[in-house]
Amino acid sequence: MATTIANPHATHRADLPLNDLPLYVQRIPQPLTQTALPVARPAAVHPAPNPTPHPTTHENPTRSEWTLPLFEQRRQLPRPDVPASLSIAITNKAPHELSRSTLTVIDLLLSGDLLRLRSEEVADTLHISPTTLRRRLRADGTHYQSILDHIRRHRCTLQLEKRWLPGKCVAWELGYAEVNSFYRAFRRWTGHNYSDLKRLYL
Repeated sequence: MATTIANPHATHRADLPLNDLPLYVQRIPQPLTQTALPVARPAAVHPAPNPTPHPTTHENPTRSEWTLPLFEQRRQLPRPDVPASLSIAITNKAPHELSRSTLTVIDLLLSGDLLRLRSEEVADTLHISPTTLRRRLRADGTHYQSILDHIRRHRCTLQLEKRWLPGKCVAWELGYAEVNSFYRAFRRWTGHNYSDLKRLYL
C-alpha cells in the first residue's frame, strides 16, 4: 500500500484545527488578517479669494502717480541766478519776471561751451522739444539767437576787462567758427574795429 507524503508547502485548510497539523507547520507564523483602512477623502478645495494685486516696481506708474511729484520737484528747484542787467538787456524784464526756461537758457550760455551749445542741445537739457523752447522764449519776448548774441557780448566784455587777447582766441571762446564773424559782431556791439582796441592795452 503506497504511503502518501504530505507536501510541506501545501496550504492547509482553514477548517482543520491547528492541533491536527504537523508540528513544523504549526510553527509557521500565520498571516494576520488586515482590516481595510478607511480611505481618506480629499478635503474640499475652495478657491482662495484673489488678493488685491500690489503694484510692482516693473509696472509703469499712472500719470496721476508721477506727474504731481515731478511737478513738485520742478517747483522746488532753485531758479538760476541771472544778472539783472543782463536779463533786462535781453528781454527788458527783471529775472523774477522771466520763466524758468528762459533763465536756464541764459544760465547755460553764460557758463557753457558756446562752440558746441545749440538750441537743440539746450532743449534736450531742459527735457523739452525745440518747438516748446522757442514758444517759451517767445512768451518772454525773446528768442535763442538774441540771447546768444547778448551772452557773447557780455562774455567778451568780461574777457577784455582782464586782458587783451588776439581776435581768433576770443572768437573761439565765444563760439564763432570764423574770426571774421567775431570782428563783424564786435563792430556791431561797439562801433569800433577790434584792431583799434589793441592800442588801449599795448
